Amino acid sequence: MDFPSGLKYTKDHEWIDSTDKTAKIGVTAFAVEQLGDIVHVELPQVGETFAAGASFGTIESTKTVSDLYMPVAGKVVEVNKDAVNSPESLQADPYVKGWLVKVEMSGTPDKATLLDAKGYEAFVKEQ
Repeated sequence: MDFPSGLKYTKDHEWIDSTDKTAKIGVTAFAVEQLGDIVHVELPQVGETFAAGASFGTIESTKTVSDLYMPVAGKVVEVNKDAVNSPESLQADPYVKGWLVKVEMSGTPDKATLLDAKGYEAFVKEQ
């Protein structure tokens, strides 16, 4: 399973790709594999704000419904409509085309709660 090295990961199985002020957020390939066939994604509206660690939506598969957790505090500036309209597309490409939201960060990500690719890979091996 591939975990791109340029991203940071949470123990809730979200990834974050951040620049100076904005971040793309999605779910990891491990989460997608564990969920199975994804049938629905519910995401917030542009303009909504979230604290780090807050639930910002849900992802539903034929097995379960799981909450999505915000890895950083901020305001949603864009929602990936393709992920909402074709949730199964997350299974093909969870990292490039499968981002869920873009967020204007308020502050910086808490490095203590984020893992690099090697740390995340070790974490999922323990699961």
